[in-house]
Amino acid sequence: MILIKSKKEIDLIRESCKIVAETLQLVKRHSRPGVTTFELDKIAEDYIRSNDGIPAFKGYSQAGSFDFPGTICSSVDDEVVHGIPGDRALMEGEILSIDIGVKKEGYFGDAALTVAIGNISESKQRLMKITEESLYLGIDEAVAGARLGNISQAVQAYCERAGYSVVRDLCGHGVGRKLHEEPSIPNFGRRDTGPVLKNGMTLAIEPMINMGTYEVKVAPDGWTVSTKDGLPSAHFEHTIAIIDGKAEILTVC
Repeated sequence: MILIKSKKEIDLIRESCKIVAETLQLVKRHSRPGVTTFELDKIAEDYIRSNDGIPAFKGYSQAGSFDFPGTICSSVDDEVVHGIPGDRALMEGEILSIDIGVKKEGYFGDAALTVAIGNISESKQRLMKITEESLYLGIDEAVAGARLGNISQAVQAYCERAGYSVVRDLCGHGVGRKLHEEPSIPNFGRRDTGPVLKNGMTLAIEPMINMGTYEVKVAPDGWTVSTKDGLPSAHFEHTIAIIDGKAEILTVC
């Protein structure tokens, strides 16, 4: 069941989303060669807790894996999502996808971005650019009365025209009292299909776009998802609310 949120609930989600957005920008500023993903994780957790938030990912569990140990998901180069922070030092030329969730006063916010570590290749720059642009094209389709498939098709069409592939094993989702709620929001699909979008829906839209094949694999840790062909992947995400017929991005500072 897709939950419709009240204005009060959306305001609470907005507060969690604000902390998410601020934390992402803080971590982005500290993402440079030589810094470990564990150091970035500590920066994120300290900031979230200083704002009376709870790291939403820390301790999160899914079937077949141990509880996620980090505050952020830190995914490097060919890692698509769910990379576990550790003692790996970031290197010049890599790209880092940072995914952060926050719970505050019983409501969640969720967002992600991909950043360059030092100077990166033109091919990685373009991958990041197209992925981020596809996110905003998807958001533009989140209007009351339209179908969910319009979001999916907008992302897929734009990225595939650019020569990239859309990850099919992972998707966006509703967000609110739970980190993951209905509906699932794939980044591929057909226009005018799926549930009708309504005022009061809160959605996390998150293109995960690969330079090569859309196929992915899961590491033995049960969390880290990587591209099967070893080529880079980028990830951008915003939590939005449909208000007065159109999307409002909540994960902004």
